[in-house]
Amino acid sequence: MTERPKSPRTEGTTLKDLSKHLGLTKGTVSAVLNDSPYAKAIPQHTKDRIFAAAQEMNYQPNFFARTLRKKRTHTVGVICAEIGDAYGSVVISGIEEALSERKYFFVTVVHHHNDQLMNQYSDILKNRGSEGFITIDTTLSAVPQLPTVAVSGHREIEGVTNITLDHTKAAKIVLGHLHQLGHTQIAVIKGTPLSIDSEARWEPLAEVARQMGLPFRDDLITQLPGDDPSPQMGYTVAKELLARKVPFTALLAYNDISAVGAIRAIKETGMRVPEDISVVGFDDIREAAYHLPSLTTVRQPMRKIGAMAAEALIERIEGRNGHGAGILVEPELIIRESTGPAPKLPVR
Repeated sequence: MTERPKSPRTEGTTLKDLSKHLGLTKGTVSAVLNDSPYAKAIPQHTKDRIFAAAQEMNYQPNFFARTLRKKRTHTVGVICAEIGDAYGSVVISGIEEALSERKYFFVTVVHHHNDQLMNQYSDILKNRGSEGFITIDTTLSAVPQLPTVAVSGHREIEGVTNITLDHTKAAKIVLGHLHQLGHTQIAVIKGTPLSIDSEARWEPLAEVARQMGLPFRDDLITQLPGDDPSPQMGYTVAKELLARKVPFTALLAYNDISAVGAIRAIKETGMRVPEDISVVGFDDIREAAYHLPSLTTVRQPMRKIGAMAAEALIERIEGRNGHGAGILVEPELIIRESTGPAPKLPVR
């Protein structure tokens, strides 16, 4: 009985199997599949045969062997304060998309503003082969061990490329909008001290308000106390602000989530948004357009920022750094239903 020829393997094919099937040496096949310098001397028709056979036989290169050979892991560590909040999750989606296009992997760790955890995670990521870091809402106090891109990074640190929103322009466009609507008594909910953007957002806002002749009153300023990524904190501090009985016609919230909570607190007093108090958020999260009323906000292109961070880090890892110490991102004012003309306040 004549033995039937064996068909090519379609599962678990090794480099040895592939080279035997092609009648070529393992070195030749490996050089082509890994695009090594030696592959330049191999005829194109041979390369085509190798790629076709690799696809036919479902050849999957051993990741760890390739990593050891090339001394590359194509892995990035993403270090963030929160992973489920409306800001960080969208930034991470932009990072994922850009890294995937360039055949990079990423591992995400969450430190919740715990310095000890952050340092521990940095060491773990480095020891497990990360070639660089992307940080989100993370305060860096020392030179990192690997090339780093900091989303919302505000400190100039060697080895770190900061991606920051132009907060001065953001302050000008939002205060200009409220001023055009006749608002002069403006309340502010500042960000939690734990967030890296809090002071970077507040200081330009206070300075631009002073330059415009709209300085903020101390009794119309409050601050988010913690890092709860829900509307609860905005609701709580807005209730406290309203309880002071100091009249105001507009409220600037640190972010959209706190703005949503603040609107709930305002409505519970019987006042209306925007007829009695206009409310402005920050970020333009996905829910902002669907809230009632829809939220006027300063948009920062969060998904784009994530992609920019990934691309900038890959450039640095691969020896191309065209961004220097920082990248400045333009904000955009999105005007919706939560802002309107200022009502007349009673004479005090």
